[in-house]
Amino acid sequence: MIDSIVIKKRYSILIFLIAILVSGLGITGCSKNSEPVNLNILAASSLSNVLNDINDLFQHSTAEIKITAIYAASGDLVTQIENGAPADIFISASTKQMDDLEKKGLLKSETRINLVGNKIILAVPLNSTLKILGFEDLPDSRVQKIAMGDPGFVPAGSYGREAIELLGLNYEDLLPKTILASNVMQVLSYLENESVDAGILFVTDIAFSEKVRVVATAPDEVNRKIIYPAAILTAGKNYETAKQYLNFLSGKEARAIFEKYGFLVITK
Repeated sequence: MIDSIVIKKRYSILIFLIAILVSGLGITGCSKNSEPVNLNILAASSLSNVLNDINDLFQHSTAEIKITAIYAASGDLVTQIENGAPADIFISASTKQMDDLEKKGLLKSETRINLVGNKIILAVPLNSTLKILGFEDLPDSRVQKIAMGDPGFVPAGSYGREAIELLGLNYEDLLPKTILASNVMQVLSYLENESVDAGILFVTDIAFSEKVRVVATAPDEVNRKIIYPAAILTAGKNYETAKQYLNFLSGKEARAIFEKYGFLVITK
């Protein structure tokens, strides 16, 4: 009788230990499965504010995905991608940079989409008294400092130069008094700090600035060319997750945020 009781106790203890082990394995397995997928995004500087909002919304609805976004001039990001930067998605402020990567086979062409458009504007510090009314005033001697992105790798700078020349101005003549910034956020900073008399950038860059005002918009011939394409990179490690993110960018919620920041949503 006693032996029977002992055996039952040992059997119960064995079952208990097995249950703990199985439970422990289950917890470990669940922990691994619940680890978030890291999605690395390289995006144009002019998208930093709007994408931060969109990414927060996306991550809130998909807790298993963690987004790391790096913002810089589109040309700089292309260089990083060509040098093997670990990234899943690239979003450019110009089709040129995306075309360059596509020609080199560095993106999955079938995933490429056009997200939004934008406008190039001429802006001045809020309290400016120089009476700058348009691009045509830039050569005037009273305008001593102009800021714009370097046309070599900053799309806003390239579009800005095109606008200047389209309006019959000589870009080279303006260079002695022009500060060529590394990205549009730097141009905005110069304007807000009143370090320059005028700046050329995207209208969305000043959407929520209370220290800057718009004085002119670039010709439609320039602005209608401005397109922000996005695509999954060939070297990316998370294709399905990246595809899910691109679909979200094209969805109703993301489109509303783009519009709030002043971007022109492209109708499919």
